[in-house]
Amino acid sequence: MSDALKHECGIAMVRLLKPIQYYKEKYGTAFYGINKMYLLMEKQHNRGQDGAGFASIKFDVEPGTRYISRVRSNEQQPIQDVFAKINARLNGVIAEHPDKTSDLDWQMANMPYLGNIYLGHVRYGTFGNNSIESVHPFLRQNNWKHKNLIVAGNFNMTNSGDLLKELIELGQHPKENTDTVTVMEKIGHFLDDEVLDLYYKFKQKGINKKEASPLIAKELDVQRILTRASKNWDGGYAMAGMIGHGDAFVLRDPAGIRPAYYYKDDEVVVVASERPVIQTVFNVDFEDVKEIERAHALIIKKDGSVSTKQVMEQLPKKSCSFERIYFSRGSDAAIYQERKMLGKYIFPKVLESIDNDISNSVFSYIPNTAETSFYGMTEAAEEYLNEHKLQTILNGNKNISAQKLTEILSERPRIEKIAIKDAKLRTFITDDNSRDDLVAHVYDVTYGVVKPNDNLVIIDDSIVRGTTLKKSIIKILDRLNPKKIIVVSSAPQIRYPDCYGIDMARIDEFIAFKATLALLKETDQYHLIDEVYAKCKASQHEERPVNHVKEIYAPFTAEQISDKIAELLKTENISSEVQIIFQSIENLHRACPNDTGDWYFTGDFPTPGGMKVVNKAFMNFYEGKKERAY
Repeated sequence: MSDALKHECGIAMVRLLKPIQYYKEKYGTAFYGINKMYLLMEKQHNRGQDGAGFASIKFDVEPGTRYISRVRSNEQQPIQDVFAKINARLNGVIAEHPDKTSDLDWQMANMPYLGNIYLGHVRYGTFGNNSIESVHPFLRQNNWKHKNLIVAGNFNMTNSGDLLKELIELGQHPKENTDTVTVMEKIGHFLDDEVLDLYYKFKQKGINKKEASPLIAKELDVQRILTRASKNWDGGYAMAGMIGHGDAFVLRDPAGIRPAYYYKDDEVVVVASERPVIQTVFNVDFEDVKEIERAHALIIKKDGSVSTKQVMEQLPKKSCSFERIYFSRGSDAAIYQERKMLGKYIFPKVLESIDNDISNSVFSYIPNTAETSFYGMTEAAEEYLNEHKLQTILNGNKNISAQKLTEILSERPRIEKIAIKDAKLRTFITDDNSRDDLVAHVYDVTYGVVKPNDNLVIIDDSIVRGTTLKKSIIKILDRLNPKKIIVVSSAPQIRYPDCYGIDMARIDEFIAFKATLALLKETDQYHLIDEVYAKCKASQHEERPVNHVKEIYAPFTAEQISDKIAELLKTENISSEVQIIFQSIENLHRACPNDTGDWYFTGDFPTPGGMKVVNKAFMNFYEGKKERAY
């Protein structure tokens, strides 16, 4: 994606099902779990670079012994910083007690971070700030082991304000107004409630508090706690948690918006936000890694039993298609093929744009994340060219010469590496003119491969704001003097804000929205802006509103909006013709048939909270408020 865009977070969990001695004997280290957590988090660093956190719990330690460890970082390389701190502590303990190097029982009891279950998180900040207090996992402490709660998640709640009010009505005084704290306190409230119910149950049987504690831990109904806590949640989430005595859970939202996968064998239970991460770190097959079902929780009891329980009513599956287009790593077998299909399905539009002139067209991609869809597009070009060759040969009957046949067969799509990003270049000057000049040089360009009569086709994952295209990419491509620059988006036009974890909160920043406003003015239909605002205003307290913002796009075809986007992105000093081509919604679903969450393209939000957010985002635009709508 050429526009900088922060997005979802990543979660990782490892539950060891064997004693620590087992891993020492089989894998040569007592730190097997910690090492695997480092790999799981590092393999998901693409999901969050604002912060990272790690927590562990030891089972069955003596009272008075520290059994929960947590470390967090918001440094520039937070994952490395977290594990540097862990390694320093572990090495420090060994240095102080060299006689305990082989005493695994002593190490488990006395060394921090070593535990039976681990929870990790990598974060992009879409709510709150990037202070260390905002970094997951969050910890809710208590002297009763089963009232301690550690939570980390990949989520955004659209109704965090309402959830905060519910906590206040329960008599709580939350220390922060962030959705993570609100969610944790909601789970914590019902955890406390469940523990208290069990305590009174055992008290009536004459069991004292000390004897009741392990019985409470055994009978604690995690499914019931999560069902009660999540009753009024509205958002996209994959929520992971650990309870102090050893139970753990990972809960997915009712529409399956945010991803979560797990793997289990007789040694470990593993959870991560992406399937290939588990495949790579544990060397297992695609089929061995399962997706946690939407509206269900993977529950791991302290005794090692694992189950998947339904926690709430399911909504129609609307897993995020942006995961497939851009966010998740393309090493997932299914995602890789889907991204190739996105490139393949958009090729007919490209062919039309270049008037079927493959010979005088150069194909490339920007940025690197668009490489897979580029492969799909060039494969489609090769298929077209092969069919064209065949027809040319057949039409030539027996009169075609050997030289002409060689020329026909040797024709290939012209595939080049055109734009290279200079990752070290930073726009550190605040003056607008100086900054724009620096931005224009963020990419380097390959000279000498594009001729003046060539079409230059560049594919991107998606176009959000269009800022980098306008200020940098199109300018540097124009230096090559092509006849026409065709920027291809493997995703459809982004028209609506996201409220489930992607940092796309303000509708007025989207280039598709700006283009639509320009079209409304040109066609004397700008009165629709006032009408839509009035409808949004009138419906803001409705329980299940509709998306009124769709009405501003309705007068225009996708092609009209695309053409206007091209006009807005082409500055006066660009001599080449510029065209923008977007993927169609239909082809998006053809390419990604199992992940149909497309609200940022279509406005079809899967939850009522999403509908409220899009209308609120439009109201913020109308009222000139430069703030997020949730």
